[in-house]
Amino acid sequence: MLAWEQGKIIHVGAEAEVSNGHYLGLAAVRKLRRPRGYRDPALDRRLTNHRMAAEAKMLARLSNSGLPVPHLLACEMSNGTMIQSLVPGSQLVDVLRDGEFDVKTVMLEVGKVIRQLHSVGAVHGDLTTNNILWDGDNGISLIDFGLSQSTTEVERMGLDLQVLSECLSASHPEHEDALEWVFDGYNGAENLTYTGSDSPPVKSEEVINRYNTIRSRVRYHS
Repeated sequence: MLAWEQGKIIHVGAEAEVSNGHYLGLAAVRKLRRPRGYRDPALDRRLTNHRMAAEAKMLARLSNSGLPVPHLLACEMSNGTMIQSLVPGSQLVDVLRDGEFDVKTVMLEVGKVIRQLHSVGAVHGDLTTNNILWDGDNGISLIDFGLSQSTTEVERMGLDLQVLSECLSASHPEHEDALEWVFDGYNGAENLTYTGSDSPPVKSEEVINRYNTIRSRVRYHS
């Protein structure tokens, strides 16, 4: 991809290598999915292509719905490369640890954006503080939609909240009220547009109630 100017590698994960740089002069991020040596090559290509196509489709859909997510700039299935616009901000994991911003304000905005995501019939699938960005001027953005799904199932939405809850408990126990502030923002989100089906969005109370049910199940089995 000749239009890509490589910057620094910013993350090497189980699924992909992520680096920053420029694409056609625009600040961008490249996600490069490398072959898994332990898989049959044909199966690996099929799985990679399926996941890339699903992520690309989700990004385009959410961008068109006005959600704060990266814009898809390029996608090459042949070499497992996806390029997205660089979203301003710091990872929430660092924001919560640095103490530079008012945590309540930030977490209220987190809840609002998650509610907006759910209102368009989508779930993130990996809502950790690594995949949520905060910028003092632009607010909250969501990144890394590799595990996202288009769905109107309240169970899936409750699981989104459960993932975030577990992350906050494990990595940010000093912010005891963080999840409650997320719920306040989630319940208070306004001006929602829904494109998941002909039905209105699932009520926020239903999603939070389902989260509580999921949490009870997890506690029981642990």
